[in-house]
Amino acid sequence: SIANVVRKLEEHGAMEHTIVVAATASEAAALQYIAPYSGCTMGEFFRDRGEDALIVYDDLSKQAVAYRQISLLLRRPPGREAYPGDVFYLHSRLLERAARVSENEVEKLTNGEVKGKTGSLTALPIIETQAGDVSAFVPTNVISITDGQIFLETDLFNAGIRPAINAGISVSRVGGAA
Repeated sequence: SIANVVRKLEEHGAMEHTIVVAATASEAAALQYIAPYSGCTMGEFFRDRGEDALIVYDDLSKQAVAYRQISLLLRRPPGREAYPGDVFYLHSRLLERAARVSENEVEKLTNGEVKGKTGSLTALPIIETQAGDVSAFVPTNVISITDGQIFLETDLFNAGIRPAINAGISVSRVGGAA
């Protein structure tokens, strides 16, 4: 639960530099849709001030379902798996906000208050698959946007292999100069 995660962060003194934005399954679809954007905006604030920030989206498949609900209520035409046609754009627009900002850009964004620092926002999107199917619409979209993925497998976890990473499906597309 979110409370358990916050408690663990508190135990390790991490809440001093952590913001938790949560929209649980019991929240309205609109809140589930907007929560990742709100968290990203907070991360961008620190990035643009020359700090390094990390955002973990847990999980974007739930956000896509919320977006599908909203779109169907608005009578937008459904596409594959009843998702609206722009669901790919939904996630690319969000994930492409993760970036490194140059010293010049930080200085410009802070009106000269911060000099000589670069900022970054790193995104770790989490996608829940159905029975490990990475070929479903939302996982395929997110995989195509990101620089790689770590695939955690239930069978490996249940066999006592921890971390339960399936090395055959997990990949990185980041080169040595990155």
